[in-house]
Amino acid sequence: MLDRIHADHFRSLQGGTSTLFLPDGARLPVQVLAVTEYPRARRHDAGAEERMPFTVDLTALEPTRLLDGPCGVDLPELGRVEGIWISRVAVPGTPPEIASFQIVFA
Repeated sequence: MLDRIHADHFRSLQGGTSTLFLPDGARLPVQVLAVTEYPRARRHDAGAEERMPFTVDLTALEPTRLLDGPCGVDLPELGRVEGIWISRVAVPGTPPEIASFQIVFA
């Protein structure tokens, strides 16, 4: 299922809010800040059907202790997708109580 995800699934959520479903059953509301594609990171022999590498930047809307790990998220056209790896990232100028995350799809 993870191989079917492409940037457009997240692009439709950009600027809005979504929910991460954490491994312990908790839910974490997040804002989807940006979806960025990386054409230069694509393999030179990639076929047209292979997805473009991309990242998704998120900010938690509630305090959380989550650092990184697999989460679920509801995506348009796909429904709930589990096992998406979320990594906490430091964003310069952001207060430490604001948790920022990134999802990388290579």
